[in-house]
Amino acid sequence: MSAAPSDTLVEMRHGTRRVLLAPHVGGSIAAFDETRDGRSIDWLRPATPAALDARDPLGMASFPLLPYCNRIRDARFNFGGAIVDLSGDGNAFAHALHGNAWRLPWKVVEGSNSRARLHFLHAPSGAAGHHWPFAYEATQDIVLDAHTLTVTICARNLSDRPMPFGMGHHPYYPRTRNTRVHARVAAMWHSTPDLLPTHAGVNPCVDAMASKEGMCPDAFDLDNNFAGWSRTATIAWPDEGRAITLSAEAPFDHMVVYAPASHPDLLCVEPVSNVADWVNLHVDHAMKGGAVLKPGESVTASFAWTTRFG
Repeated sequence: MSAAPSDTLVEMRHGTRRVLLAPHVGGSIAAFDETRDGRSIDWLRPATPAALDARDPLGMASFPLLPYCNRIRDARFNFGGAIVDLSGDGNAFAHALHGNAWRLPWKVVEGSNSRARLHFLHAPSGAAGHHWPFAYEATQDIVLDAHTLTVTICARNLSDRPMPFGMGHHPYYPRTRNTRVHARVAAMWHSTPDLLPTHAGVNPCVDAMASKEGMCPDAFDLDNNFAGWSRTATIAWPDEGRAITLSAEAPFDHMVVYAPASHPDLLCVEPVSNVADWVNLHVDHAMKGGAVLKPGESVTASFAWTTRFG
């Protein structure tokens, strides 16, 4: 696989399994599916032609979150004695959301039929999407085999000063009345109406996810961070006899579940290394995550989706 033009979809295959990458749409995965008994099965919600034409990351199957996950209150925080202001960065949300890597193109730098490496380079500037004041680079190594789709993210601080940092991925799954989510977490972060965390505590959905039956997304209205995640979660469609398990390495110690009552077709279960607004939260690190990378320091971690039938 040679370096792909910025507007080209990249297809990976292993047997009857297929992954489509959209490097030009924020380094996104556009589809993950396979053919079984003559029919196509979507493991992630596929991007529509309209979403691809619009280059809309929110319409993709999954997209990377760098250099932070979720929201930053008022797009501002204090770091190293200075205010970092991202309010004019072209982000369409009231609170800065998901960093900048999902809004900018990535490059395919190497690969084969069943693997690819995507590269992203950020240099601070006044251009939209470039207001993050720390230079950094990142890669996604994406590998497809007979059972698993694995994504390894590596990021390196290219600045001459420490950089606050978080990372994750934002997958969407097919959601039906019979979908169930299985996971073990210590607590749910409760939030304000505009989805900023207030405190971590109990919620019935925590017990539901830990139950044998799993959590029905339709039973809750969720856009919440979860702390103390065991770094594995299964999304199951028992009526279809299939399931997909998300497993992750540290520092993906936190999980986000997005299952809004207002959009009963949407379901996200996301591996992340920091909760929303972590740079402004004054709580124990274990509850909020996030990191600080020294100049030249890098971090590498993998997560994977393993599929099964039966």
